[in-house]
Amino acid sequence: MKQENLVSIIVPVYNAELYIEMTIQRVLEQTYPDWELLLVNDCSTDGSMEKIQKLQEHLSEKRIRVIQQTSNQGAARARNRGIQEAKGRYIAFLDADDIWESEKLEKEIAFMIEKQAAFVCTSYEFADENGIGNGKYAIVPPVLNYKEALKNTIIFTSTVLFDMNKLTKELITMPEVKSEDTATWWKILKAGYQVYGLNEVLVRYRRPANSLSSNKLEAIRRIWNLYRKVEGLSFVYSVYNFLFYAIRTTLRRI
Repeated sequence: MKQENLVSIIVPVYNAELYIEMTIQRVLEQTYPDWELLLVNDCSTDGSMEKIQKLQEHLSEKRIRVIQQTSNQGAARARNRGIQEAKGRYIAFLDADDIWESEKLEKEIAFMIEKQAAFVCTSYEFADENGIGNGKYAIVPPVLNYKEALKNTIIFTSTVLFDMNKLTKELITMPEVKSEDTATWWKILKAGYQVYGLNEVLVRYRRPANSLSSNKLEAIRRIWNLYRKVEGLSFVYSVYNFLFYAIRTTLRRI
């Protein structure tokens, strides 16, 4: 049974020892107090779990739960395991290296209630490997439907919030494809929902220089695969959407 005001925060953890303490600390600093933090350990081989265990021992924080995967299965399956285990009415995703501002949950839930929305996201700032913002922002539009989202991949995983009184766990479960997060947003929107954007920068998106997200060629391959193989779009319609995607992505990164 869902707990009515509870937010279930799902964090896939794989070799995140450099960042996980700060990420957890920013959850602890949330002005919205009714949350559970689900840390899904995807068989980390570094010191991630040692740092988490020390924090748990020091804090005696019952709102933090560690869920252990039996083998390394990737971020999509880790998030899906968290979805299965979540107890809250609301579900939020947070990547292990990203940073929430302290009012993120409070403001986003108020926004969701105001819009009577099932799916919301926020604007965000790009940051370096130390979590320091670089002054480059991704500003979300007020609302996106499926067709608009095909041309605008601005929705970022660590900004999203779902109302599970209006969605199902099956609908938000991530498919096992590359760029599974974008594929999930499209799946939800294709089912007839809209995503409402809160234009406040409440998340910092850490982008180390060697991260997958910084590999532009890989990003191009992934989005093209989503258009053609996942969404089944025609070649012409895929090119049409891709041109908008490329322009908007370039503008966000300069």
